Amino acid sequence: MVKRTRPAVRGGASTVRDVAARAGVSASTVSRVLGGTYPVAATTRARVLTAIRELDYVVNAHARALGGATDKTVAVVLDDVTGAFCAHIARGVEEEASKEGRLCMLCTTHGDPRRVLSVVDTMREQRADAVIVVGGAWEDRAYRERMTHFAHALDRAGSRLVLVGRPPLGPGVPATVVDYDNEGGAFALTTHLLASGHRRIAHLGRVPGLSTSGQRVAGFTRAHELLGLTPDPELIADGTFSRAYGYRATRELLSSGREFTAVFAATDMIAAGAVQALREAGRRIPDDVAVAGYDDIPLALDVHPSLTTVHVPQEELGRTAVRLALHRDELPDGPHLVLGTHVVLRDSTRRAGAS
Repeated sequence: MVKRTRPAVRGGASTVRDVAARAGVSASTVSRVLGGTYPVAATTRARVLTAIRELDYVVNAHARALGGATDKTVAVVLDDVTGAFCAHIARGVEEEASKEGRLCMLCTTHGDPRRVLSVVDTMREQRADAVIVVGGAWEDRAYRERMTHFAHALDRAGSRLVLVGRPPLGPGVPATVVDYDNEGGAFALTTHLLASGHRRIAHLGRVPGLSTSGQRVAGFTRAHELLGLTPDPELIADGTFSRAYGYRATRELLSSGREFTAVFAATDMIAAGAVQALREAGRRIPDDVAVAGYDDIPLALDVHPSLTTVHVPQEELGRTAVRLALHRDELPDGPHLVLGTHVVLRDSTRRAGAS
C-alpha cells in the first residue's frame, strides 16, 4: 500500500496550493469546493475540507469576489454607531443576517452624504448581497440621482439597496424601503400634549432638509391645525439630534423670556438635554414644563422623571430590512413596508392641572 505523504507547509499563511497538495487534488478542485459553484465528488470534497481545517486555511475574500463567488455579506450603513437609535437597528440587521448565514459588515458615515455614496459604491464592488442604508435622507437632487444609479447597479449585480427610515427614491427604482410612521408618531405625541391643555409647545431639533426632521415637524404642525391652532414659529428651533444641543437650546429658550409649558424634543437625546437645563433652572417637570422625546431608546427610562416618548421598533426595522432584501420575491408586502409607532406615556408629561 502506498502511503500519501503530507508536504510541509511553508511559513506564513496557507494558500490554495498548500490545501491542494495536502488533499492530493488540483488547485482548481479546491477552488470549486470553496466556491460551491461546480459539483465535486463527496469523497474529494471531504478530503479538501479536512485539509482546510488542518492547515487553518482562510479564504481570501477579494480573490473569491474576482472569481465570481458571493461573499455572503450584508452591509449596514449608518451615521454613527454610538447613537442608540442606529445601534439598535444595526443589532436587528446583524441578528437576522446571522440567521440567514450572512456576515454583517458595519459602515459609518458621520452624517456625510458623500460618504454614504462612497460606501454604497464600495459595497457594490464587493458584491454584498444587500446594502442597508439607515437614517434620514437629505433633500438634494444630485444625491438622489446618485442613489438611484446605485440602486439600479446593485439590482443588476443581484444585490439590493434597502432604505431604512428613508423615503422611496421614486417609481421604478429597484430599492426596498422599510420605514416607520414617523409623521404619525409626531402627530400622536403632539395631540397628547395638546389634549393635556398645553398651547405653548416648543419644538426643539428641527433640521432643515433632513427627511426625518421634516416628517416630525409635519406631524407636530398637523396636530395643531386639527384644533385650529398655529404653532408659534419662535418656539421652533433648528439644531442637531444631540443631548448637548437640547441642553443649549433649552437654556437659550429660557433666557429669551418666551413662554412655553411643554417641550417636544425631536429625539430622546435632545429631551435629556432639555430636562437637565430645566432642572438647573429650577423648573419642575412636569409641573412647570412637560417634556417629551422621540425614539424610545433605553435612555428614556434613565432620565428623571422617566420620559414620555414615541416608540420606534428599531430592531424590527433592521430584521425586516434583511428579510425583505434576501427574500423580496417571496414576501407579500412588496418593496415598501411601513411599521407602526406609538406613544409611550411616562412621568415627564401629564394632563395639566392633574394632581
